[in-house]
Amino acid sequence: QVPLVESGGGLVDPGGSLRLSCAASGFSFEKYAIGWFRQAPGKEPKGVACITHTGGTHYADSAKGRFTISRDDAKNTVFLQMNSLKPEDTDIYQCATDSALMVGCGLAPDEYDFWGQGTQVTVSS
Repeated sequence: QVPLVESGGGLVDPGGSLRLSCAASGFSFEKYAIGWFRQAPGKEPKGVACITHTGGTHYADSAKGRFTISRDDAKNTVFLQMNSLKPEDTDIYQCATDSALMVGCGLAPDEYDFWGQGTQVTVSS
């Protein structure tokens, strides 16, 4: 059973915004880094953003200035605020967490162990 559940995706016009949520089920985020990834069917996930257990963040170049990752440990939830969306942002977005108490975080998929099923983001007019 997947311990992470994403929500908040949908269809938006170019220039619009979405707020994705990643909620944990059965464990606490508090000590762990969380990453957001995008993935097309049959392709490898690509890192979008990550956040450490202390709140440090890293972003892919394509996300810088437009997307913001944040966490609310009291709600066991991580968010990805997506602004100024472009058609090329269209993809399935997944969140993931590690099991090794990483110091910092990275955007490489193999750094993460537990993955959600994803939520579809479609940017089209």
